[in-house]
Amino acid sequence: MASVLVTGASRGIGRATAIHLAHRGWQVFAGVRRSQDGAHLAAVAGVTPLPLDITDLDQVSALRDHLPARLDAVVNNAGTVVGAPLEAVPIEQLRRQLDVNVVGQIAVAQAVIPLLRASAGRMVFVSSVNGRIAAPMLGPYCASKFALEAAADALRMELRPWGIRVSIIEPAQTATDMWDTAEAAADEMESAMTPEQRVLYAGHIAGFRAMIPSSQKAAVPADVVARLIEKALSDRRPKARYVPGMAARLQIAVVSTLPAGVADRLLRKAFGQP
Repeated sequence: MASVLVTGASRGIGRATAIHLAHRGWQVFAGVRRSQDGAHLAAVAGVTPLPLDITDLDQVSALRDHLPARLDAVVNNAGTVVGAPLEAVPIEQLRRQLDVNVVGQIAVAQAVIPLLRASAGRMVFVSSVNGRIAAPMLGPYCASKFALEAAADALRMELRPWGIRVSIIEPAQTATDMWDTAEAAADEMESAMTPEQRVLYAGHIAGFRAMIPSSQKAAVPADVVARLIEKALSDRRPKARYVPGMAARLQIAVVSTLPAGVADRLLRKAFGQP
């Protein structure tokens, strides 16, 4: 039975992936931050929950004590979203965004690479279309995903001599808790601004709020992404990048071929920006 570590398995794509892979016969080690999430996953046959905050280096260092001697794959999925105009984002939130979405991912990779080297295993990073397309009001998140993709590309080349294959998953809007709490996140973003910034960015914030319902409707189920992750883990010749859903593929294709000025106008309109 093949074994896999899935980080960020408490909810969303990580939870869907852990359950899907277990149903497909994988031995799944599911990293969760909260004990109650682990209790729910423990009820799924084939899933072993592990306490794992990827920003806690002690927990990351102890990972190998909880994993089998042979590990076939890791799905680096844990992540968070900070939305705000870059002028107004609190620096501690920006650091947190990069710590979770980039530094923590690399820390986990460093911890498990010796195991993957022994098995010539697979490493999958869950990124986003925003790893290739920057969007207004999501600058911190986009910066983290651009950085994550650069790290994954470097690892793919560096680890090739040992047969470790590295792939990136680039979903667009996905039906996860992030969109369920988007309104609350917008409230938090606005409350962190100075009174002057709230006036200056009033149109940006209103446009961002107006975009939330359409994004919720366009979101693909997390199970769709989970199935593509399984494909990245099982393909004989895995691709460098997998993009789930026609909408995500279309976004990348259109924005990458347009002049920057035209793409900027389209993205500003899509995000309701002045």
